[in-house]
Amino acid sequence: MADTKPSIDFTTFILSLASSAMLNLGRMPDPTGEAGPPDLDLARQSIDLLAMLRDKTSGNLNEDETKLLQRLLHDLRIAWLEESGQKAS
Repeated sequence: MADTKPSIDFTTFILSLASSAMLNLGRMPDPTGEAGPPDLDLARQSIDLLAMLRDKTSGNLNEDETKLLQRLLHDLRIAWLEESGQKAS
């Protein structure tokens, strides 16, 4: 039987962190199909991890990875602001 596990690369890794943030923002259903209440602290932690990865990998990512990471951070930060009741400036 062939190994059908998806390969893990940088894109898969950052998408996993972004999914965790979306789940904790209450914007994505959990495995039971329900979206739980937001946990802004856990969501912020995942967003901060993505920002740290962006900083630590600066200059080492290809253009597509850089754009994806920037877009994910932007979208997640906006979603966090919306869930926390703050306004984007």
